[in-house]
Amino acid sequence: MSTPQLVVHRDKALMAEAAAARLITRVVDAQAARGTASVVLTGGRNGNGLLAALASSPARDAIDWSRLDLWWGDERFLPEGDAERNDTQAREALLDAVPLDPERVHAMPVSGGAYGNDADAAAAAYAAELAEAAGPEDHGPVPTFDVLMLGVGPDTHVASLFPELPAVRETERTVVGVHGAPKPPPTRISLTLPAIRAAREVWLLAAGEDKAHAAKLALSGAGEIQAPAAGAYGRARTLWLLDAAAASELPRSLYPAASA
Repeated sequence: MSTPQLVVHRDKALMAEAAAARLITRVVDAQAARGTASVVLTGGRNGNGLLAALASSPARDAIDWSRLDLWWGDERFLPEGDAERNDTQAREALLDAVPLDPERVHAMPVSGGAYGNDADAAAAAYAAELAEAAGPEDHGPVPTFDVLMLGVGPDTHVASLFPELPAVRETERTVVGVHGAPKPPPTRISLTLPAIRAAREVWLLAAGEDKAHAAKLALSGAGEIQAPAAGAYGRARTLWLLDAAAASELPRSLYPAASA
């Protein structure tokens, strides 16, 4: 378990630009070291904001997009191409504009597809895809992702792991179907905390005053069942990327003044 590190930016636009630059550097370094890189994407306004900032960055071409594996932390179990799906939004924000290898873009299954409306079967299929991609060096049923990004909800949820619901309590499976989510749509697919913790680095993104209490709760010692964001951490690094509004309830002792 890595100790959380905090970086606080003046506003959400600057946070998105800085996070995009940070991600470019991390991917380039991983590709230089091993030839490939793997990233887990997140949806929501901050995840999509980061992708849009990456799309407009002059440095984006430093990444060899053909040697990048993309996964998702969660997905709304909706039909292919639905505007509310995270992969649809990611394609619009960035993915359609860069030369990715389609075989290395691992979208979560859609409803009405091969698994019909069975979110649990779709989750099991995604878990099998992760397991197939994992190598002996990963020491587990998922690849060791270079960066796994998560948006933090006002209720402290990450991916589609909501406080107190069964998915956040899962300790064995790497991907689960989520039913009765308090945020629409109610049916989703999500990585579990064990899968999230397989990543080398976990980045948690939070911007806006509505995220301030969630950041405070997750960083003040709350348990992961009540505050799922508290249970999201990487093997080597856990990085909270916030804007000043989201950090407004945190004691200044948690982060250096120069980061604001």
